[in-house]
Amino acid sequence: MTYSTATEPQMEVDTDFVQFWNTVLAPKFFRFRHILVGGLTHHSEAVFPELPVHPGDKVLDVGCGFGDTAIQLARTVGANGHVTGVDCCDAFLDAAREDAADAGVSNVSFLRADAEKTLPRGEYDFVFARFGTMFFANPVAGLRNMRRALKPGGRMVHIVWRNRDDNPWLSMAKNIVLDYLPQPGDDAQTCGPGPFSMVNQEMVTSMMKSAGYEDIEFLRVDAPVLIGRDVEDAIAFQLAIGPAGEVFREAGALGEEKRPEIDAALAQAIEAQTTSSEGIVMPSSSWVISARNPMTSD
Repeated sequence: MTYSTATEPQMEVDTDFVQFWNTVLAPKFFRFRHILVGGLTHHSEAVFPELPVHPGDKVLDVGCGFGDTAIQLARTVGANGHVTGVDCCDAFLDAAREDAADAGVSNVSFLRADAEKTLPRGEYDFVFARFGTMFFANPVAGLRNMRRALKPGGRMVHIVWRNRDDNPWLSMAKNIVLDYLPQPGDDAQTCGPGPFSMVNQEMVTSMMKSAGYEDIEFLRVDAPVLIGRDVEDAIAFQLAIGPAGEVFREAGALGEEKRPEIDAALAQAIEAQTTSSEGIVMPSSSWVISARNPMTSD
């Protein structure tokens, strides 16, 4: 069966947000790819078997990053299905294409697009996003574009982190770093609203209704995540990416001056965590949010 792949949306001038991902964050994500992909394996294993995706489906993976979820979805839909992975970061897409080729997965393609601006329309049975929608500067616009990418009656699922208390792997390090460094100012460069921007069910339900979805449901999933191969790796990860990394990066020279004290405090906290054969693991908790595109929609 032959598929015509989606036409790559015309990119407007990159926003500051997209430029920041391509220039500042991408190298950091590659350095800690073993955590950002492999470290989330247990969480993905708890989610993927329940996704409403079937052999033969046409699927869009929004914010696909390194392409691991898109490749996994492509294996699920099989030879008669197709998956399109979309991301705004060129380096991620290059890595995704290489990994798909190395894995011999041919029913997946990757496009560069800013989901908040434009996505293919009306083509997909299922739209998916793992830990990406939390970073939308305009979440209703991004969610609406995801819905418009669906066929009438099509399903979507996006996964977001729940509250800070249930995700100490993200919150603990920031709390420690703030003992030594100031909170970033309003003009700080950030990756978007952040990992905890969609913790509130009522607020997210309202966003999704505004974006045109029906049958909105929330499922809580708790699973461990890997935060580093060892203490040193975990500290470096926390100070490069995520809430603690943002505080440290924005502090500039002061952060480097305080680095020995910060490292010591983080080491003490991380050493108290569970160690497995993979490395250091901590609890995490997410919302798996599912919804449907109405049979009659714009």
